[in-house]
Amino acid sequence: MHIVLVEPEIPGNTGNIARLCAATGFELHLVRPLGFSIEDRYLKRAGLDYWHLVTVHCHDSFPELAEQYAGHAFYFNTTKAQKKYTDISFSQDDFLVFGKETAGLPEDLLAANETHCIRVPMLEDARSLNLSNAVAVVAYEALRQMNFLSLR
Repeated sequence: MHIVLVEPEIPGNTGNIARLCAATGFELHLVRPLGFSIEDRYLKRAGLDYWHLVTVHCHDSFPELAEQYAGHAFYFNTTKAQKKYTDISFSQDDFLVFGKETAGLPEDLLAANETHCIRVPMLEDARSLNLSNAVAVVAYEALRQMNFLSLR
């Protein structure tokens, strides 16, 4: 499976997500512009010594990534979706797409992919979960549905 971060801003979140990818075998896709350098010490520290276990791809734009992986299912995570992440039947080649911490995914991307938008339920007054927490929740549901693939 694949995790996509569109324009991530906080190196610690991306590092935590990279560590999740290392532990689960997910590939990590970063869509520029990034709010930090790939060499950022906070990014490296958050990922600890797991970076050698992560396959990281960098893309100049989301359309570039989508074209490269045409034919794959993309699920767009947003607080604005009607469907819950548990309403989806995930498969091994799916892409879980998340937006930047301060603004989420661009409105035009969500509008163009409305039927593939999903959300993590939360109290109405809560604005959103931390990005790395939301990624973990959805990623582990996808793994659970696939009987945790080859994880021990």
